[in-house]
Amino acid sequence: MSDTASFGDRLGAAFDRFGRLCVGIDPHASLLDSWGLTDDADGVREFGLRVVDAAHGRAGIVKPQISFFERFGSRGFAALERVLAHAASAGLLVIGDVKRGDIGSTVEAYGDAWLSPGSPLEVDAITLSPYLGLGSLASTLERAESLGKGAFVLAATSNPEGAAVQQAVLQSSSREGDTVAAAMVGGVTDWNARRADGAEARFGSIGVVLGATLDLSRFGIDRDSEQPGPILPVLAPGFGSQGAAVSDIRSTFGALARGVIVSESRSLLEAGPDGITDAIARRVDEVEKARG
Repeated sequence: MSDTASFGDRLGAAFDRFGRLCVGIDPHASLLDSWGLTDDADGVREFGLRVVDAAHGRAGIVKPQISFFERFGSRGFAALERVLAHAASAGLLVIGDVKRGDIGSTVEAYGDAWLSPGSPLEVDAITLSPYLGLGSLASTLERAESLGKGAFVLAATSNPEGAAVQQAVLQSSSREGDTVAAAMVGGVTDWNARRADGAEARFGSIGVVLGATLDLSRFGIDRDSEQPGPILPVLAPGFGSQGAAVSDIRSTFGALARGVIVSESRSLLEAGPDGITDAIARRVDEVEKARG
């Protein structure tokens, strides 16, 4: 294992110091225009750098959506590298929203690209798609933890097309009778408990993605029982413009609320370059007040 602090420990420290808000860096073309920026690699770079500056000292976590940089090819990736380096130097935890998933050496290469120290794309955690099975991600999860990094596995997402798959009931597996979404939550919870192995870990380093606009009971997810082992990190998109309210965190997530990361993008970014700093500061305060 790495001598560096685990991602779970660093996440807990970010929660304690700055609260639970995660600021999305999503340079949509319309947002670039409203910010007075060009819809190109230069524009997304400047946008990302300004969001990092606005979050610095106010929020502890940022989440760049990689696709908005990737659309400009090599120059877009160069812009992303600048933004990631700037966020790291500002002491922010960076969750790369990459949604990668594959098998064998391919998924391991994704892990190398995004999690290896010194990689130009290095982040603190990534999102992963388990469509090929949670076990297919095991080597990447192990590598993440060995490097003090984290990962968030998609479990229940807010897009309506996802429900048919995520609510499907498993017929033949160690979690037979669970929905796919519940199996992901249970599998990641068990992973963290095994890896903790009696250690006093407050948060696990592997988490799940659960949409904040969902009725999790329809996905077969147990919100009422305390989970074994460390607190499960829950990356929860859907706050703000998508309709989820921070006042509903406890009723939506139940016992899982302890690990919820409030992920918000458009409603903060629409404040524009002159208003985003204040928007982030206000939202951090609102999230903390909602927690009581």
